[in-house]
Amino acid sequence: MLAPVDSREVLRCDHCALVQFRTQNNLCRRCHLSLDNEEPEEIIAEAVVEPAKDGLRSHLQIASAIRMLRTSAGLSQRQLALRMQVPRTYVSKIENEKATPTLSSLERLAKALEVPVPELLKTSCSSREREIRELMADEFIAELAPYVSQLDAMQRSTFLTQVRDLTMHPRRSA
Repeated sequence: MLAPVDSREVLRCDHCALVQFRTQNNLCRRCHLSLDNEEPEEIIAEAVVEPAKDGLRSHLQIASAIRMLRTSAGLSQRQLALRMQVPRTYVSKIENEKATPTLSSLERLAKALEVPVPELLKTSCSSREREIRELMADEFIAELAPYVSQLDAMQRSTFLTQVRDLTMHPRRSA
């Protein structure tokens, strides 16, 4: 017989980084500040996440898989939260890696997104591979890729600045 699943919400305090169950008064057990800081509905630009050395990579993959499945289903964070019967901030915190979903939360996420739980765990890897394949299918990107790895940080920054400049101020062809 399996042990009962604890359905309490686990989250990390934005201020002191303590990982804890949600308290009744929504205050951190350590620093006594609010656990419900409002976050923007959508992320404008995602930061590139380097592989973690401490084994947290799978947590990051789950977060990106949930965001990808939610957006591909055409759901806002608020709509997903309503389906899960949780606060919108909880969905935001999961997607932004500030909260780790419990097993029961993963089950509710999967049900709300209409996918099996294993799909939440494998989607991010396959979606990342799909994104890479799509990028490399572009002839220009495929030709550029071998050279980019040979650039140092300053050269990459200069190159990126030039590309941005070209897109902001395109030259007219004669």
